[in-house]
Amino acid sequence: MRDTTLCFPVDAAGRILLGRKKRGFGVSKWNGFGGKLEKGETFRQCAVRELWEETGLQAKGEDLELVGLLDFRFLAAPELNHLGYVYFVRSYEGIITETEEMEPKWFSAESLPYEQMWKGDKTWIPLLLTGKRIKGTVTFAEDNDTVYSIDIHNVDSLSD
Repeated sequence: MRDTTLCFPVDAAGRILLGRKKRGFGVSKWNGFGGKLEKGETFRQCAVRELWEETGLQAKGEDLELVGLLDFRFLAAPELNHLGYVYFVRSYEGIITETEEMEPKWFSAESLPYEQMWKGDKTWIPLLLTGKRIKGTVTFAEDNDTVYSIDIHNVDSLSD
């Protein structure tokens, strides 16, 4: 199983920056920013690097808030299984830039485009937006899109 990160920038108004994936895994879906750990990286270093590569925003590892630990499983494609460390970041610098991989856009919490996101997101992202910390497993069906099962638990704290 691969280790990955997923980072959601949040602005002072509480809006969430998402990116529409333009190529590769999850193409056309809105999501946070992240990817696979590179050799020797910590989870925070990976999240900071991926945020920079996909948005042009610079953040510091200590400014990342670990809010979720999710095991994503794909019944038809186990090679896609990954453990995701989910972060919010409220302190960052830079100019948001569209890249070859992602088209970034701000959304209010009430207007997140769940119908254009991974199908399990509408279950766990609202929990994070209410301040909860979560651990869980999201299992996708044979089509790699429909949620086969989801098991999310609130936790008091998380560590990376």
